Amino acid sequence: MYPPAPPAPHRDFISVTLSLGQSDDGSKTQRRRSCWRKWKQLSRLQRNVILFILAFLMLCGLLSYISVADQSKAPSGRSAGEQRARPANLPILPAPQKADADPGDGPVRPPQKPQRHARRGPPNLQIRAPDKDSQGRRQDGSRRREAAADEAHQQQNPPRTVVSWRGSVIEPEQGTELPSRRAEAPSRPSSWGPRILKHMASPNERQKAVIDAFRHAWAGYRKFAWGHDELKPVSRSFSEWFGLGLTLIDSLDTLWILGLKKEFGEARRWVSRKLQFQKDVDVNLFESTIRILGGLLSAYHLSGDPLFLQRAEDFGNRLMPAFQTPSKIPYSDVNIGTGVAHPPWWTSDSTVAEVTSIQLEFRELSRLTGVRKFQEAAEEVTRRVHSLSGKKDGLVPMFINTHSGLFTHMGVFTLGARADSYYEYLLKQWIQGGKQDARLLEDYLEAVEGIKRHLLRRSEPSKLAFVGELAHGRFSAKMDHLVCFLPGTLALGAHHGLPADHMALARELMDTCYQMNRQMETGLSPEIAHFNLHAQEGQKDVQVKPADRHNLLRPETVESLFYLHRLTGERKYQDWGWEILQSFNTYTRVASGGYSSISNVQDPRNPQPRDKMESFFLGETLKYLYLLFSDDPDLLSLDAYVFNTEAHPLPIWAPV
Repeated sequence: MYPPAPPAPHRDFISVTLSLGQSDDGSKTQRRRSCWRKWKQLSRLQRNVILFILAFLMLCGLLSYISVADQSKAPSGRSAGEQRARPANLPILPAPQKADADPGDGPVRPPQKPQRHARRGPPNLQIRAPDKDSQGRRQDGSRRREAAADEAHQQQNPPRTVVSWRGSVIEPEQGTELPSRRAEAPSRPSSWGPRILKHMASPNERQKAVIDAFRHAWAGYRKFAWGHDELKPVSRSFSEWFGLGLTLIDSLDTLWILGLKKEFGEARRWVSRKLQFQKDVDVNLFESTIRILGGLLSAYHLSGDPLFLQRAEDFGNRLMPAFQTPSKIPYSDVNIGTGVAHPPWWTSDSTVAEVTSIQLEFRELSRLTGVRKFQEAAEEVTRRVHSLSGKKDGLVPMFINTHSGLFTHMGVFTLGARADSYYEYLLKQWIQGGKQDARLLEDYLEAVEGIKRHLLRRSEPSKLAFVGELAHGRFSAKMDHLVCFLPGTLALGAHHGLPADHMALARELMDTCYQMNRQMETGLSPEIAHFNLHAQEGQKDVQVKPADRHNLLRPETVESLFYLHRLTGERKYQDWGWEILQSFNTYTRVASGGYSSISNVQDPRNPQPRDKMESFFLGETLKYLYLLFSDDPDLLSLDAYVFNTEAHPLPIWAPV
């Protein structure tokens, strides 16, 4: 019915085989076709994964390039301004003398391999730390360059008059008036004139004991807490507060003063390579100023290394948002990464001691950099507190509101926590500024009279003079160990021409602070003592409540012993300090490294270690003990330096 289908047309086929290998002539076209075929054979998921990885790697590379470019520009842009702002002929204490060999239980290698550290000077210093990505690639070359620079610098003549680093005296510098803008910062101070003094002898036996104690503490920190804030010596670990290497920075100038050259070099390299302030963390304005800013400024003055000034200026800038309040009274906390400042979560108040004990550091930062804002912000606080009502014969309440700028919690007066360093900084600002600001002197003298009138009492049975507290007209015979800063401060004021009865009171209070240690079974003072006002048979002058009998390795007693010995020459103050050092070694030293605060100064058999070594033990306590045992008044002369409340020495300015 249907016609047959026509036959299918004949087709010829050619079979082509493509080799997966390279052709004899090395054709790139064939290789490209082969790769493309391989790519097409992959599943869609596989192709997407590969594309995602490539895009991620390209993004990381771009971000890394931008980061490296920014870091490489920052130092170069800073250097010219820094050279203009930094005093050209700032006296530098020569490098520390070579320390004794490390003890048998010397430190273990830290995360960064120790490098040879010879004396270095500002011209040959590597200021910028290697960035994280390229640090490994450049480490060997960097070491060779540092070693060559150090060796060359050692062969050069010092750029300024060389004085013994232990005996350098710095004449006060011009500086109570700031330049009108940074560009006009003086290139050289007019009256920096270091006097050449005799070279100091090697450390005496007691100073060597302090060096041994410091090395033991440093070894524990280096082994178990390197680069972290504080050592936990019992558990051989660490704790963080700000995450900024607090103990290391607090110890820089102590390392230099004690002559621990190798350890100072390692710490300096950590600051150069690891210290980063761009992090999302809240810091306490007061604590970070006195420990970090003060520590960096002091390390700069003693070593002449511009790295420390560079870091100090960076950190100072990050603290400035704290001053952005309606009253100009700063908040207590500031985030150094985001620039957000705030009060504590429980109140809008700041403590008076905290807002009035940052002036030495901010004023010195302005003097060195020529940037006005640091000094202006800090001194505005001083001016406002000076004019406030609510004082009682120069005594100030403990709290101040950041919104209104007025004192709060009126009627409570103490020289202990939350108020102590207000009085200390009145005197020390006056000294630092060349004794020019009459308001500071007026406030200080009035406060001393207020102390004598309202807070000074005598105990029974030994008639020890002590400084108590006043709360709404009621006197409390309670004295914090913190108050033991006062004998040294009074003696310092008398040395600078204030009334002689200040020195007499300083001697009496020094005796009391010594007894606060001596009357304890461990020979170490409690955090808080109560004094007997009425004679009772069998009772000591000093009584301690169970909650107050801990010791945090605080420096205030040995701080005042240093001042009293330095200004009177009486050996008994050295002997008292030696007793305290022996007690620290007996009851707080941890065999594996470090020293621990203790919970019970009245139980020598079980003082109950608290597993914490505060940064101020290395930054203050051991430093003051070392200075106390020196018989040379020119070792950080009190006519040339003023110590901040964390024991960091800063130079005294000359009068205008």
